[in-house]
Amino acid sequence: MSAIPTNPQPEPSPAEVSTPVLDDRTYRGIREPRRGGGLALDGTWHQISPKYVVSQLLQNAIFLVVIWAVAIVVWALADAEVWPWIVAGAITLVTALPLAILPRQARALGYMLRADDIVFRKGILWQRMVAVPYGRMQLVDITGGPLDRAFGIAKLKMVTAAATTGVEIPGLGQQAAEALRDALIEVAETRRTGL
Repeated sequence: MSAIPTNPQPEPSPAEVSTPVLDDRTYRGIREPRRGGGLALDGTWHQISPKYVVSQLLQNAIFLVVIWAVAIVVWALADAEVWPWIVAGAITLVTALPLAILPRQARALGYMLRADDIVFRKGILWQRMVAVPYGRMQLVDITGGPLDRAFGIAKLKMVTAAATTGVEIPGLGQQAAEALRDALIEVAETRRTGL
């Protein structure tokens, strides 16, 4: 027959467990983002480079020159038909109208680094503001076409599991995009939540 202890010791509560037990064979410090040299999570709005507007205007001007060159060739081959001019004019109108408000739209683009997320805003009439938690970022990518690289700007793209919260910040200076990418990756690594 087994003996029943007369004075059983209650199991310690989580608050009473000694720290050496909790820290046995674990890492010796939580990884936190470096403070020196990185971007501070400052909570102020940051905007894009004005070179973005110039780059977009030049890219669209090249596109329109190509459209009008094709219209001239088609017009010459189609025995002076009027429809190539109508098509080229419609494409020019559809391309030029957004370019008229591009400088104002560029000034409305911005992002804010906060303690738990990055907030991106865009739009004049139809405004959009998206907050992307650092722990939910799966990919931070920098892209830029030939003209963007010539102007020293890039687009930073952040991808999350939810398709609606992916954010692209165009028109960042190349160095700013790289610094922001590095800071976001570093903070995201320390804030992973369930991924």
